[in-house]
Amino acid sequence: MTDLRRLRRYTWWTVVTGALAVVSGSVLDLLVNHRFGLVAELLLGGAVVVVSAQHVRYLRHAMTGFGRGEHRPLEHAATFAVALAAWGVMAGSDGFMPAWAALPALVLAHVAAVLPKRLRWAVVFGGGALTMATGVVFGGGNDWPAAVVAVVMVSSLVLADLAQLWIWDLALQQERARETERALAVAEERLRFAADLHDIQGHHLQAIALKGELAERLIGRDDELARRHAAEVAELARTALRETREVVQGYRRASLGTEITNAVGVLRAAGIETAVDGDAADVPPPLQPLFGALVREGTTNVLRHSRARHCDVAISVVDGQVSVRLTNDGARADTAADAGAGLAGLRERFAAVGGRVEAGRAEPGGFELVGRAAVGR
Repeated sequence: MTDLRRLRRYTWWTVVTGALAVVSGSVLDLLVNHRFGLVAELLLGGAVVVVSAQHVRYLRHAMTGFGRGEHRPLEHAATFAVALAAWGVMAGSDGFMPAWAALPALVLAHVAAVLPKRLRWAVVFGGGALTMATGVVFGGGNDWPAAVVAVVMVSSLVLADLAQLWIWDLALQQERARETERALAVAEERLRFAADLHDIQGHHLQAIALKGELAERLIGRDDELARRHAAEVAELARTALRETREVVQGYRRASLGTEITNAVGVLRAAGIETAVDGDAADVPPPLQPLFGALVREGTTNVLRHSRARHCDVAISVVDGQVSVRLTNDGARADTAADAGAGLAGLRERFAAVGGRVEAGRAEPGGFELVGRAAVGR
């Protein structure tokens, strides 16, 4: 389970269990102290159920981030009215129970969590004032104690819930930023390759187009010169094809050291701290392109399929046996060890030289990609 999922679960259960623990005081009060008739107590119990259900429901909306829940003013107002009515009835009853002030406070907490920032605090202060006024008006002999309890309950519960949800919202924003960084890192690498290809091939293609047009115009006027230009077009095309292959082969078959340097730069640009253990120069030259492809595929998988914060690249050469291991700490729950054509292609290439590729989970919550091969096997 990723750190983000752990934080989500922790935030969810903290705010929900905290709210239900406070509301349980109201339930105990109804069960122990029978101040009213059966119908009245059933209505009060219904108010507790309604407020608790709405609180849990809208906290689920709030888990998508601050201000991203559904805006239903009439529903919020009706729920708050029910909570306020229950608080008003109990504020002036014998054996005054402060826990009943938690009902309007919980409504204010979940409404504030799903409202935009410009409305959030206006609702909290306005609802808090109504809760305090209800305690004063209906509190009877408990008027001012009820007002104090209302202020304490509203301020403590609302601030506690919003503080927890604010931390969760920051984590969500950070994760979205990291996803954007990963996408930008991949896009930057694609643009680099595209720029290299354009710089190398642009002049050839332009020359081919010009000479082709010239040869077309010379046909029937100066056939010999037209044939000469056509030959030059063919030669330019062969040169462009050869240089294109060189660019692609250089991109695909770069040395292991180059691939590791590129991987470290791309991963760090995506906010993933990367450490390298071992020397790529120790890997025999015939195996450099093979392990370079492993590093490139592993880097792509980290960027696309993980929430990693740290990545390790370990190179080991012992008695001609070469091992390169990429490990990250952010494997997603749905990451499969054999997913994608990239790993399948790597396994085929390693198998052709008597090597092997292994991919799978690495504790705690990570993923590793390991390639092993030896020269002459």
